[in-house]
Order: sequence, then structure tokens, then C-alpha cells
Amino acid sequence: MKKLLILAAAALACNNLQSQYAGQVPSNLAGASQNAAAGAAISNFLGPVNEAYQKRREIDLDKFQGSPYTSNTFAPTILKYNDEVVGSIYYRYNALNEEIEIKKTSSEEEAYQALTKDKDISLLINANPLSFKTFVTEKKATLNGYLTLIQKGNKYDLFERTLVKYTEGQPAQNSFVAAVPSRFTKFTEYYFQKKGINRIDQIPQKNNKLLKLVDESKKEELKIFLKEKNLNIKSKEDLMTVFDYLNS
Repeated sequence: MKKLLILAAAALACNNLQSQYAGQVPSNLAGASQNAAAGAAISNFLGPVNEAYQKRREIDLDKFQGSPYTSNTFAPTILKYNDEVVGSIYYRYNALNEEIEIKKTSSEEEAYQALTKDKDISLLINANPLSFKTFVTEKKATLNGYLTLIQKGNKYDLFERTLVKYTEGQPAQNSFVAAVPSRFTKFTEYYFQKKGINRIDQIPQKNNKLLKLVDESKKEELKIFLKEKNLNIKSKEDLMTVFDYLNS
């Protein structure tokens, strides 16, 4: 019932949102009630920020190398639920905690909250949907986290995962050895899902290991393609070229 109410509010907000996002002013809608419906719908997806992050929210990031965020500033995006537009929001992705922080406006004074980790929710990031998924890593661990769909095909879908690791700094041991600052290091992983299979697997960053993941009938053909085109799947561009080929 709750989800139906959310979608009903989303439907009211949809037309108004799309015209705002395109920089147009709606001419035939009751603006105040539309905005209220969109705000009410978005509120259903808000929650408290992760407790661990809450304790660090006042940390001066300039004192660290790198950042826990893919971008330190909030950027505008579209929020969808079951592919239905709910409203426009501002988001910032904390890749250290794998948590999306969102606000309804770009105001620096507005407190941000965490987006509910619901697999039916997605954000449009550079026209690509970012959503909460379950996936299997190269080490056979089953995890939950955020994946961005960067290539949709008729046989395989290709996903990108951005994550950040934190390394504690070390104070200077003496005047001859410089202190090592604490740092956040960003990593990127890639995953794929075969059509009709309810499983998302990590792609090892080696050509020969990728060959083990494709259908037997495609292995020799793909091996030749990789060699002829001199492709290395450590490169995102080369990996996308490979999946273009697999989907052809």
C-alpha cells in the first residue's frame, strides 16, 4: 500500500518535474500542489545518515589525500522508483560507505539525508541508472552495493562499481622522515549480467579470466577478437568494446 501511495504521488509530480529538468515552465499544471506531491514522494525515500559517517561528517577533508566521495559537491539528478520518475533531487555518493546522500535543494544550509537502500530506486547519473544491487565478487563473496549500468545489451549488461578505501596516516617518526597523511583511495570494478540469469558477477581484469566467464561457443571467437584488436580489459574503453562485440 505504501508503495502504491508513493507511485501515485510520483505520477502527479512527473510532468512538472520533466519540464523543470528541461528548463521549461509548466503552463497547465497547479504548481504548488505538484511540488508538494513531489516533495512528499521523495520524503518516503529519506532516512538517517549512516551512524559511522555521522561521527565523521565534520571532518575537514582538506586534511586528507583524496575523498570518500566521487564528488564533494551535490549534483542534480532524477530519482526513479520502478522506472517511474519521482522527482528531482541533489545527490552526493559516499563511496567509502556505499551510501547516497541526498537533498531536495542545492542550498548548503539544507541538511542532507541518506537515500533508502531499495533495489527499486535508481538515480540517473550522466543518463546511466545507478541503483542498489546484489552481486558476486571475483573472490566469490556475495555483497550488496551500488552499481551503475554503463552498457545495456541484448545478451549482456555491463555495470561499473566505484568504491573507496581508507588508509590511516602515520606521524613523522623523526625530523628526517615526513609524516604520511591519511588518505582515501578510489577503485573501480566492473560487473556483468547475462540476460535471463538472476546473477551479477565481477569481471576479472585479465583477458584470459574473462574468457572463462563467457559461453563455451564464444570463447575461441572472443580470444581471436581480443588478440586482433589488441584489447586489454583493464581499460574501460576496451572492456566496453568487448561487450559491444559480445552483444552483436
